[in-house]
Amino acid sequence: MKTFTVFNHAGGAGKTSLTLNIGHELAASGLRVLLIDLDPQASLTGWVGLTGVQQEDTVYPVAVNGKALPTPSRVHGLDVIPSHMGLALAERLMTGAVGAQSRLDRALGAVEDQYDVVLIDSPPSLGQLAILGALAADHMIVPVPTRQKGLDALPGLRVALAEYQEVRPELDVALYVPTFYDARRLHDREVLLDLQANLAPLSQPVPQREAVWLDSTMQGAPVGVYAPGTPVHRDIQRVTAELAAATGLPYTGATA
Repeated sequence: MKTFTVFNHAGGAGKTSLTLNIGHELAASGLRVLLIDLDPQASLTGWVGLTGVQQEDTVYPVAVNGKALPTPSRVHGLDVIPSHMGLALAERLMTGAVGAQSRLDRALGAVEDQYDVVLIDSPPSLGQLAILGALAADHMIVPVPTRQKGLDALPGLRVALAEYQEVRPELDVALYVPTFYDARRLHDREVLLDLQANLAPLSQPVPQREAVWLDSTMQGAPVGVYAPGTPVHRDIQRVTAELAAATGLPYTGATA
């Protein structure tokens, strides 16, 4: 089982989009995939159409009390552990609790024979929940918008990774993913060149094609379900193939 946390402490980087859609691509290729929504904003949970979520359905009991993982929901061929705003309380209750930051890692160890891939949608912060996700992961996937805010976030990302590696030395960045790229904009092209000069491994950029992303969110479905075969779907397949090549995942989907 390989575990990834999709991480950027800055909001609006594309974490949830990558978590859901890479996860769906891997599941569609035959892998057993678990998604975990660690963000109290619950964007991933809402995207897949899960409602009526209770605190015990989230990772709250894991983070606060060291319980086993809750039974996931099954949506679009994926197992999903949802979130809701009450998960934010875990931040305060974990602080100072010995071993709390490793509880998700231990809980995942108990189900490692049930999944091939776990993808964790990390909150846009450097708080306890983000640490919980990082210390449960083998690899990070780091979306970086091709905007000035993407460049501004890089020093914080490097500091966070170094701190996490003090506790989990094997944690690495499997792939940096440039997001919201618009090749018509000089600024985006310049930022991409900067990223290419300073980050590795770096995927090809994910173009800004807002309509399909937004519409699939409204439909409560991954792009591969809502708009298969579209340019956006092919973008997702390409990034998934790059991630698989970097980490040895047996992804057999399209790469064009």
